Amino acid sequence: MSAERQGDAFENLLHEERRFPPSEEFAANAVAQPSLYDEAREQGTEFWARQARELLTWEKDFTQTLDWSDAPFAKWFVGGTVNAAYNALDRHVEAGLGDRVAIHFEGEPGDTRTITYAELTREVKQAANAFESLGVRKGDRVAVYLPMIPEAVVTMLACARIGAVHSVVFGGFSADALRSRIDDAEAKLVVTSDGTYRRGKPSALKPAVDGALEKEGHTVTSVVVVRRNNEPVEWTEGRDVWWHDAVAHASEEHTAVAHDAEHPLFILYTSGTTGKPKGILHTTGGYLTQTAFTHKNTFDLRPETDVFWCTADIGWVTGHSYVAYAPLVNGATQLMYEGTPDTPHQGRWWELIEKYKVSILYTAPTAIRTFMKWGRDIPKKYDLSSIRVLGSVGEPINPEAWMWYREVIGGGKAPVVDTWWQTETGAHMIAPMPGVTAAKPGSAQVAVPGIAVDVVDEMGESVPNGSGGYLVIREPWPAMLRGIWGDPQRFKDTYWSRFDAMYFAGDGAKKDDDGDIWLLGRVDDVMNISGHRLSTTEIESALVSHPSVAEAAVVGASDETTGQAVVAFVILRGSAKDDDDIVTTLRNHVGKEIGPIAKPRNILVVPELPKTRSGKIMRRLLKDVAEGREVGDATTLSDPTIMQQIAASLRK
Repeated sequence: MSAERQGDAFENLLHEERRFPPSEEFAANAVAQPSLYDEAREQGTEFWARQARELLTWEKDFTQTLDWSDAPFAKWFVGGTVNAAYNALDRHVEAGLGDRVAIHFEGEPGDTRTITYAELTREVKQAANAFESLGVRKGDRVAVYLPMIPEAVVTMLACARIGAVHSVVFGGFSADALRSRIDDAEAKLVVTSDGTYRRGKPSALKPAVDGALEKEGHTVTSVVVVRRNNEPVEWTEGRDVWWHDAVAHASEEHTAVAHDAEHPLFILYTSGTTGKPKGILHTTGGYLTQTAFTHKNTFDLRPETDVFWCTADIGWVTGHSYVAYAPLVNGATQLMYEGTPDTPHQGRWWELIEKYKVSILYTAPTAIRTFMKWGRDIPKKYDLSSIRVLGSVGEPINPEAWMWYREVIGGGKAPVVDTWWQTETGAHMIAPMPGVTAAKPGSAQVAVPGIAVDVVDEMGESVPNGSGGYLVIREPWPAMLRGIWGDPQRFKDTYWSRFDAMYFAGDGAKKDDDGDIWLLGRVDDVMNISGHRLSTTEIESALVSHPSVAEAAVVGASDETTGQAVVAFVILRGSAKDDDDIVTTLRNHVGKEIGPIAKPRNILVVPELPKTRSGKIMRRLLKDVAEGREVGDATTLSDPTIMQQIAASLRK
């Protein structure tokens, strides 16, 4: 869909009249003041040099802030050396903050752990020693397939400590998806658990690892297994080792060695338009600087008193930046919760906020819309008065959900910061500053200080206020991806070929009459389902791999809860039967091939797919059908009657 066409559907967004400036008291005491924008404008890249030195402890200071000579491959803080784990842990203990709580952990069954900075430092040192004893060295890749338990953060920081590169794979992905990521990164070690808990029941994880490694040809030499739910597991002697044997018995002494600012920190796979996941590579110094800076300023962080809760899973970039790294680098206390919002009851989140006195909540619009459906009477039962800042992430938030969030969860006074960023950007790029910006429901509004965001037309020219186009970033930023793992050409083609010397985010956007930015979602063949990016090509490939399917086309249709939902159109092979069973079978097949998150909401069996004379599937017409609209112009189809045939088959 073109950004212009997409923009037409959002025309009403340009007329949002409501404004919510910060209270005088909040503004006067805010961490981020208006001068931050002026400093960023005046100082250029040196603004980021100052942030890097103020927010991080460098073993060796850098000699050059930015080297852009090999654009689009950036080098930030050239010559500097730094250790991510030391910055997240040791330095706080050395400063006398060892007794401060780093993580309040709450498991779904209700088990809890309170982990101080001193305790977390000790466990990360032990894990680093354990991984090294299994042969992991600087530069080696470690696949992480864990639920939201403290060992996930420990594993990531232990990798960072020794200079190994972690590749976290979301625990909802299938064995095949896990294997493809293990192979692409050539991982040496996998860290997993026997399982987790999901909606009150034990759920297994280790079988997916066993399935991923059953075929020869992989690079994995060891699998470390956390005991979480005591489910029985298959065991491969010589390869598998229990966490409690490997880590708990390791030495508590481990010296963090500083790595070059550009040393790889992690790879995180995200969906691409070709169907093959892209290994997004992030390095150390720039990523830590921008995540720490945005965590501090976007959320008005006061590490001595705040309790921060980012509800994202560590399998996604939000869980990397705003669970595993920035809160700890900033010395904050955070809540980590393993379970779902409705287990054992629909008030679980609000119960946790009351229990731990959470003051900053960062979650996704999908969750907010779900809570809206459940009703305001549920959160009203709990004391949410500790909340002082609310954050939104993952997808555009509609104004109604924004208002509900502010009024019901924020007590009508907590600022809402709607953040736009991506796996590729590493940290917030567009977000209001809660003590500066007069917030506008539904809009991410303004670029973070030091970030050059723009909305451009087809020719790459800035659009005027009141117009829509494509979201781009005009200048390099510290937390930017450094490439696609093992594929520098794909990095250039994907992000830098659409517009000259600008990063194209793949999202459409509009500037309203005030110049504030409204995000309109993807303009390519990537869907945003509950904040998770899924490739239409990947799901189509999964469908076609089933013997009953001859051809498939997938579109993202608007959904009032998840933002978008997967809708699939399939042509069956001659021998296959068109009935309810085939739809269930195909949904489950996609779940097995990719993961439950990719299961189509609807699968529609059709006689043919709408194609142009050159054979290109016209997905915009299928999107019209999926969203119940009158079908658009079909004159370019090789057979214009196809859409009537599809409509007739749907009526049946």
